[in-house]
Amino acid sequence: MMEQYFQAIEEKIKESGYQGEISGEAVYDDICEQIEGKENGTYVLLSKFDEDVVFEYTITIMDDQFNLGIMRIKCPEGEFAMDFDA
Repeated sequence: MMEQYFQAIEEKIKESGYQGEISGEAVYDDICEQIEGKENGTYVLLSKFDEDVVFEYTITIMDDQFNLGIMRIKCPEGEFAMDFDA
């Protein structure tokens, strides 16, 4: 089941036009690590996966789950946005 989440993340990223290497599992793990211990609410979180690549997540945290709404990848090639709520 988790493999489906990872694949969905990767597909959304590819659909955005981003050409870099990315793992849906790595993105998911990064989000889980960043939200650990946070209270319920909506957050904007940043991660650097590479020297010049910044990931920005807009995430809503609920009691036992989270919702990744918007994800942006900012890199030298441009900015790529994914809407996971669409």
